[in-house]
Amino acid sequence: MFTGIIEDVGTVTSLRCGVDSASIAVSSSVVVTDRTRVGESIAVNGVCLTVTSVHGTTFTADVMHETLRRSSLGSLRRGSHVNVERAMPADGRFSGHLVSGHIDGVGTVESVTTDGIATSYAIGAPKPLMRFIARKGSITVDGISLTVTFADECSFGVSVIPHTASHTVLAERRTGDLVNLEIDPIARYVQRLMSMPEIGDAGGRHHADKDASESAITESFLRSHGF
Repeated sequence: MFTGIIEDVGTVTSLRCGVDSASIAVSSSVVVTDRTRVGESIAVNGVCLTVTSVHGTTFTADVMHETLRRSSLGSLRRGSHVNVERAMPADGRFSGHLVSGHIDGVGTVESVTTDGIATSYAIGAPKPLMRFIARKGSITVDGISLTVTFADECSFGVSVIPHTASHTVLAERRTGDLVNLEIDPIARYVQRLMSMPEIGDAGGRHHADKDASESAITESFLRSHGF
């Protein structure tokens, strides 16, 4: 589990791509041999990877086909800068929001504009994801926990302060660049719960299921109360 608060901007030292997998090595100041263990989780541009080796301040990780297909990691090159966040410890502070490191899709930067001290980004996203992205809600962009400033049918906006821009790879993003997106996991679970039918036996629901459903919150209940 991560929080979307980036610890360091690391540098890709090698990326070996096969037909349906890859191996990546990243140098980062937050990774040191006496603190980072093989088998631990670490997020690279928002993608949860498993550490396979550690040498000084460099760690390696394998990237499977599903990850390459759903993220922008396959477009990285030697020398590319990446956001790095180690998994949150049980006694750590939750400064961002719940981030799993499981990328839902790839977005495209449509514009970068200055708004006072802030920098605003408009990002195009796949339509199936846009139903989960809401104004003032949380979104993870390249592993960064951000607040949505606007959302329409095919794009959304985020605005970042100078500190966030200068301490993450967002400062390097330009129009046309790809970014990894992870929606708020709460939205994902709500959609799944609302779409699944209730399960019962051949003669109807089990008594326990019936009792539970009679007191459950339904879609009609939510709609009638303004949700």
